[in-house]
Amino acid sequence: MNADELVGGEAGDDALLPHDLVVPEAAADPLPALAPEAIARARHYAGASRAASTRAKYEAAWSSFALWCRASGHESLPAHPGTVAVFLAAEAARGASPAWVGLKLAAIGWVHRRAGRLPPHAAEGGVAILDALVGIRREHGRPPDRKQAACGNVVRDRALLAFGLASCLRRSELIALRVDDVQRVPEGLRVTVRRSKTDQEGRGALVAVPEGRRLHPVARLEEWLARGEIADGFLFRRLSNAGDRVLAAPMSDRSVARTVQARVAAAGYDPAGFAGHSLRAGFLTSAARAGASVFKMQEVSRHKSLQVLSTYVRDARLFEDHAGKDFL
Repeated sequence: MNADELVGGEAGDDALLPHDLVVPEAAADPLPALAPEAIARARHYAGASRAASTRAKYEAAWSSFALWCRASGHESLPAHPGTVAVFLAAEAARGASPAWVGLKLAAIGWVHRRAGRLPPHAAEGGVAILDALVGIRREHGRPPDRKQAACGNVVRDRALLAFGLASCLRRSELIALRVDDVQRVPEGLRVTVRRSKTDQEGRGALVAVPEGRRLHPVARLEEWLARGEIADGFLFRRLSNAGDRVLAAPMSDRSVARTVQARVAAAGYDPAGFAGHSLRAGFLTSAARAGASVFKMQEVSRHKSLQVLSTYVRDARLFEDHAGKDFL
């Protein structure tokens, strides 16, 4: 069984929802003669005008807009009202709710104001944005049907499998991840593991998850975040019994195992030999077969002992350069 079968095919480019939390610096101080302490105090209170959770949502929403502009060749700051209108329409077309689209518009305006710019919807031609928003609310304001809920379930499971495999995390680490633990960078994701079986003191560890050329773990995760409208809290959530709502509670470690087994069975394999740990083991076995060094594998897996890691390498390369290949 290969990793493509487990996750279930390619992820489209429209699944991207970047979370690069870089916000432009504020404009030059309008009153440079003031004491630095007074300016710093004013900036502090200005920053406190929004709750930390709201700022985090705005920063994440701005990142998706900035990356979209970069990919499509448009300027994000200052943004032309037509650019913003097209972006919001694209978000709605790929399944974002009117509330989520409205939050993105609020984030774009927030960043412009912080940079000393006029928000695009308040600039000349901004009526195009407001008209687009009204149309989105009118057309996409209906409650989700069961087909959409089922699709959301599939999106979550594919994200879980692709991201779980790429990050080589233990089940307990995977379900404990929060949105704030994942930072979007040009190469992929920087994932902070705050506590693990081998780090009971909570010193934390950093794991890199690349974009990927086959499983696209970053795109899969961002698609799930967009579909579930998740901007803070736990990364992988439970769904309601009806499957039509994303709950605040995280998935259980057992539900991770059931997801792996269900996907294995759907791919035509016997699920009896698979569990939640299969994602971590699958990464290590695949890395060994691909010729990765045990030291690079250790960077991702965070094993304390190279002896444990060497068993994956030995199993994966059992027939490689076999001692009897030239005479058997």
